[in-house]
Amino acid sequence: MHTEKKRFLEIGKITNVHGLHGEIKVYPWCDDAAFLCSFAELYFDSQGKEKIEILRSRIQQNCVIMQIAGCSTREQAEQFKNKILYMDREDVELEDGCYFIQDLIGLQVVDVDTGRIWGKIRDVMQTGANDVYAIWNEQEKKEYLAPAIPEVILATDLETGIMKIRPLKGLFEDAD
Repeated sequence: MHTEKKRFLEIGKITNVHGLHGEIKVYPWCDDAAFLCSFAELYFDSQGKEKIEILRSRIQQNCVIMQIAGCSTREQAEQFKNKILYMDREDVELEDGCYFIQDLIGLQVVDVDTGRIWGKIRDVMQTGANDVYAIWNEQEKKEYLAPAIPEVILATDLETGIMKIRPLKGLFEDAD
């Protein structure tokens, strides 16, 4: 069985202040900076105890400039530098076939045709064209890389913690 999903997920890091009126510059840790701009509330902690209200946000050069309620001076904004921002997964409805990276880490990867267990996902690399799953096989002490494309990834079941794949010919050197 797969582990319990975290409710509050890291979504970005405050890297600096912006301007004189308390705005902060956030480096997004999500697929798209626009996704980060869609939140009215975020959190400074992974338990959801330090809620912050986002008054406005905009994209600027792959970062997000935000105004937080109660922060109207550069000096006030300075205290937030290097803080991690968290989102509440309950504030988001993902499209079918879309997953939070956090939920994919640790999934057991199984060959749909042979039943072979390739290993567990230990990283998701975002390459631009498509994500690539780094699958670690503990017995073999070997990493396999699988592109997150429909031809390879056939089923993802977060409830059972299993991802079913069909490696393309030559993808894993001993796959047939």
